[in-house]
Amino acid sequence: MLSNTARPIVEATLPVVGANIGTITERFYGHLFTEHPELLDGTFNRGNQAAGTQQQALAGSVAAFASALVTSPDRPPERLLSRIAHKHASLGVQPEQYKVVHDHLMWAIGDVLGDAVTPAVAAAWDEVYWLMANALINAERDLYSARGVQPETTWRRWRVEDKIAETADVDTFVVTPVDGLAAPASLPGQYVTVLVTMPDGVRQPRQYSLTRTDDGRNCQFSVKWVHGDGMPDGEVSSLLHHTIAVGDELTMSPPYGDVVLGDTTRPVVCASAGIGITPMAGILSHLAAAGSTTRVMLLHADLDERSFALRRQVVGDIAALPGSSVHVWYERGAETELPLTDVFAGTMDLSRVPLPDGAVCYLCGPLPFMQAIRSSLIERGVAAHDIRYEIFGPDLWLAHGG
Repeated sequence: MLSNTARPIVEATLPVVGANIGTITERFYGHLFTEHPELLDGTFNRGNQAAGTQQQALAGSVAAFASALVTSPDRPPERLLSRIAHKHASLGVQPEQYKVVHDHLMWAIGDVLGDAVTPAVAAAWDEVYWLMANALINAERDLYSARGVQPETTWRRWRVEDKIAETADVDTFVVTPVDGLAAPASLPGQYVTVLVTMPDGVRQPRQYSLTRTDDGRNCQFSVKWVHGDGMPDGEVSSLLHHTIAVGDELTMSPPYGDVVLGDTTRPVVCASAGIGITPMAGILSHLAAAGSTTRVMLLHADLDERSFALRRQVVGDIAALPGSSVHVWYERGAETELPLTDVFAGTMDLSRVPLPDGAVCYLCGPLPFMQAIRSSLIERGVAAHDIRYEIFGPDLWLAHGG
């Protein structure tokens, strides 16, 4: 909680800081990487930096945290903190790095706001920063402990045992630890971070959802080759798609992620679009392997059946779950060779399906898709706290109150 001294100052200055937080974070990252270029090697995603999404996510997160301290001091933004802590743990972020971030962020606030940052204002926002930083440090310490690792021992070498072409631009990788020890257990819906060395020698991390339940020996994740559509292609997905082959080695983190399968005594609705099927595949695989009696409704949207990655796996898992169903929307026409419950032409329309009462809903796909489906679910009477979502990349939705 903010001190009595800092609270009125933060409340008074929050509008001006919020109005300028985008510029502040832009200046922050520029200053940070000038002084610490090593952070671009293995910690920060330079694709997100170039697109500006990491700057937007940081700006939204800081503003959301500060706003919560003022408006609901007894209810910290747990979802925001949990999402960030899991992502940081998957990257091996170290506690001492928060001091580096602090110094450059406070410099950026002063640089942008100038004389408005009096010593009292600086002290108040310093308090905001360390409340957020210490909450994250504590959460990340617990995550490392649960995995039996330290930040510096996060990474492990894995060998590619199989590479499966799911579609023209989606590959599934089956990997096993090089050290011969057991693969770490995961919760259904979690992801791993893959750290690869690019042609220029810089290591780049990317997160990929686990798409099959644990077997104690292998992990399976699926990667979509990111086409640039006028922009450069995704550098890591391009390397994995075109270069990495069976027998090659990858560096990976243990599984992390806070959007995981929860209460299985209630029906589960999984709604996905495109490569958003990947965490759903992990959830379905887990339920099928466990012999679950949970009723699951899978809703998926794609261009056409050839674009539907992991389709045979997920349809097979749905068939193993009593009373479950799969409903698919294809933009290019309602043609299928799969034993689907329903197939529709066009974009996903929840009015076409009877949602089970009391369901817990999981969403993954492009942000506009998830926003639209969440709105439809709420209109159908689903409580907001029963809707969970996974975003690939910086979470621009949660940071801005999603």
